[in-house]
Amino acid sequence: MLIDLFPPTVLHALDIAGIFVFAISGALLAVRKNFDVFGIMVLAGATATGGGLIRDLIIGAVPPAAFTDLGYLVTPVVAAVLVMFLHPEVERINRAVGVFDAAGLGLFCVVGTTKAFEYGLGLPFAAVLGVVTAAGGGVVRDVLANEVPSLLRWDREIYAVPAIVGASMCALLIQADALNPVTSALSAATAFVLRLCAIRYGWRAPRAWHRRSATAEEP
Repeated sequence: MLIDLFPPTVLHALDIAGIFVFAISGALLAVRKNFDVFGIMVLAGATATGGGLIRDLIIGAVPPAAFTDLGYLVTPVVAAVLVMFLHPEVERINRAVGVFDAAGLGLFCVVGTTKAFEYGLGLPFAAVLGVVTAAGGGVVRDVLANEVPSLLRWDREIYAVPAIVGASMCALLIQADALNPVTSALSAATAFVLRLCAIRYGWRAPRAWHRRSATAEEP
């Protein structure tokens, strides 16, 4: 087993913060889609805990953390209620929400990789589950909202790539027996900064070489 990189209370607080921000993004999409209160809460919860739930089921960490900690249930509900009543104000600080979302992405890709490795997965597969932890909730959100997942769309800033980089750095540090609070924070910060740069400069992943399709971009 790996050493505990952070005190449990600190890690739990960071986890809840990431869940809250992801829940905000899910609730905002639900409002834009004109969902009712139940739909808003479902989309908020799916976005917040979807990635971690998929990870825990794959590695056999059952019951999943989302069903053993009341904070994982209450936090998305609180976020959904806030957005339901204050969504115009939340929309106005959407840039700030994007920054916190990037922070959650960085944190979850490292936490997911570490937890998957602790449960016996090889490093390449642990890194894959790190990416799933970070980005899986967004995929579940978009599928439930009947949209093409954002991380699959060329016309959106890169999202999975920063998570891949952060999770890969974490896996390499584990391989080198160099994972500690400083290096794990560096992995998370790298994913965070890459995501912020993608938002700021509109970085997108390349498409197929010599692409000839005339299909219009989706709005």
